[in-house]
Amino acid sequence: MRPQVDVRRAGDRSRTQISWLDSKHSFSFGDRFDPANTHHGLLLVNNDDLVRPGSGFETHPHRDMEIVTWVMQGSLVHQDSTGHSGVIYPGLAQRMSAGTGILHSEKNDSWRLNGGDAHTEPVHFVQMWVVPDEAGIVPGYEQLEIDHELMSGGLVPVASGMDKHDGASAIRIKNRYAALHAARLRPGQSIELPDAPFLHLFVPRGDVALEGVGPLSAGDAVRFTATGGQRVTAVEPAEILVWEMHARIAD
Repeated sequence: MRPQVDVRRAGDRSRTQISWLDSKHSFSFGDRFDPANTHHGLLLVNNDDLVRPGSGFETHPHRDMEIVTWVMQGSLVHQDSTGHSGVIYPGLAQRMSAGTGILHSEKNDSWRLNGGDAHTEPVHFVQMWVVPDEAGIVPGYEQLEIDHELMSGGLVPVASGMDKHDGASAIRIKNRYAALHAARLRPGQSIELPDAPFLHLFVPRGDVALEGVGPLSAGDAVRFTATGGQRVTAVEPAEILVWEMHARIAD
C-alpha cells in the first residue's frame, strides 16, 4: 500500500438536518450515498449527531454491526430488544453488537425531571460502526466508565477486539483487527498516533495540530493508510477519537 494522509474537513461532510436532529456524516449514510466514500479500513459510519431535548431515534433495527457510541455533551438513553437499557454520558463508553438482529432506541435524556426542573440541553454524540469478524453472532451490549483514565491526557483504549488490549479498561468489540482510542487534551498536550495499516482520526471538540498536516478543527477527520506515529497536539482544550485498524473491508 502507498502511504497516504487524507484530510477531510468538517464542512465537506454530508448532512441530515431535520427539526430534532443535526447529523453530519463522515461516510455515506442512508440516502446520502457516495460510492467513493463508503468506508475506511473497517470503519463504515462516523456520525456526529446533535439531538434536541425531548427527541431521539425511535425503535429501529440493526444487524451484523459493532456500534460504538461516545457522548460529548448531555446524556443519551438507550433501550433495546434484548432487555438492556442505560444512560450514556461523557466518559462512558457503550458498545452494541447487532449480530443476528436487534431493535433499539436512543433518545435525549433531557426530558427527565431533576428536582422538578426539566433538563433542556441537547445531547451531542459520535456514533461509529465497524463490521464484526463474522456474521450471525448473538446480539450483545456493554458499557464502561473510563472517565478516570481519560484524565491522564494520554491516548486511552475505549473499545477493542485486539489481543494487545486484553485486561485494559476498554469495552470489547467483535473484531480482532480494530480498536478505538480517545484522548482529552489540554492546550499544549500531545499524543502519538498508533502505527497501523489504517487509522481514522476524528476531532469532535476543540482545535489540534497534526504533525505534517497543520491545524485541525472540530469536525475535521484524517484517514491514514500505511502510515502512523504522527503527533497530535492540542491548541485549545480538545478531544480526539482514533480508530486503529489492521484490516480493511474488501473493495
